[in-house]
Amino acid sequence: MGKSLKIASWNVNGLRAVFKKGELDNFLAAYDPDVLLLQETKAKAEQLPAELTSHDAYFQFYHSAVKPGYAGTAIWVKKAGLEKVEFLAGMPDYDDNEGRVAQIRLSGLRIFGVYFPNGGKSAAAWQGKLEFYELFLAYVNELRRAGETVIFAGDVNCCHEEIDIARPRENDGKIGFHPEERRRLSEWVANGWVDVWRQSFPEKAEVYSWWSFRAGARRRNVGWRIDYFFVDREFFRKIERIAYLTEQPGSDHCPVVMEITL
Repeated sequence: MGKSLKIASWNVNGLRAVFKKGELDNFLAAYDPDVLLLQETKAKAEQLPAELTSHDAYFQFYHSAVKPGYAGTAIWVKKAGLEKVEFLAGMPDYDDNEGRVAQIRLSGLRIFGVYFPNGGKSAAAWQGKLEFYELFLAYVNELRRAGETVIFAGDVNCCHEEIDIARPRENDGKIGFHPEERRRLSEWVANGWVDVWRQSFPEKAEVYSWWSFRAGARRRNVGWRIDYFFVDREFFRKIERIAYLTEQPGSDHCPVVMEITL
């Protein structure tokens, strides 16, 4: 049996806010991930308290947006037991000025934490979202062809199937559940990238990762599963477990945790 690696992904909707609430520390104490992928950090490293940027247990990499208080990703990697960590940002042919793609090379893996665009601001933003999906697929396909083992996770900002959303009929055609973006996710699957949760639990419904702050949506579990882990089809056998931590407060998203065998 090989060594296990626990990877967590969480859209924190403001890293300073979730830290101030104490929920980041609570999460780390309860789940102790080896790698933590954060999205929507909404801060540059120099704006963060020292407890975050000089953490005792984790190396940290921040890929922030140029625009203050917007988007951004980060990756934290445990200092103990993990060696030769290389932090990277962005992807080819894409101006990542919103800090959307953070990645590491670690233990023979290329691990991505990605904050995919929402696409709802304008027609140009919508087209940009669709292009981002396509660019990202081309990039990870190229890395795989070059012999790299790729894991990607994060806020994909799309529910793939009806089972992934509490109100499919009411939201059909809306941003986040539009046929064109859903088709892009189907292309990922057709290219051999496995949605780890759905592959593991094909019939399990009412498991979501984002809830509106309005009308008690989280309490009533009127949610959207828009946060994912994807791996290559051949790598799926190395998955030990995956879970949506729906009871974890601090953000309008919940964390997703996946454990693999190295």
